[in-house]
Amino acid sequence: MELTWNEFERVEMRVGTILEVTDLLEARKPAYQMVIDFGSEIGIRKTAAQITKRYMKEDLLNRQLVAVINFPKKQIGKFISDCLVLGAVGEEGEVVLLAPDFKIENGLRIA
Repeated sequence: MELTWNEFERVEMRVGTILEVTDLLEARKPAYQMVIDFGSEIGIRKTAAQITKRYMKEDLLNRQLVAVINFPKKQIGKFISDCLVLGAVGEEGEVVLLAPDFKIENGLRIA
């Protein structure tokens, strides 16, 4: 299924830096909840991700990643996620996060 250019432009993918990582205890599958800084224009957002197969919590701190910030909020147990981190999903469900090669300004849009 092809997207139009206008449809693609509506997806707001932005760069953010992970500030906090904790276990999401109420998740059905192992997951982390993260607090991410998307810069002064967008601010701080929270999300949950099933990335425990490849990443330790301490390795995620201060790491930059790419996330979609204009999806509706999603409730996961008592936790509310307000962005979606992006990653490549392997055959066994392990996720490799998408991230810039160099440290860049938080909030920059992916085009």
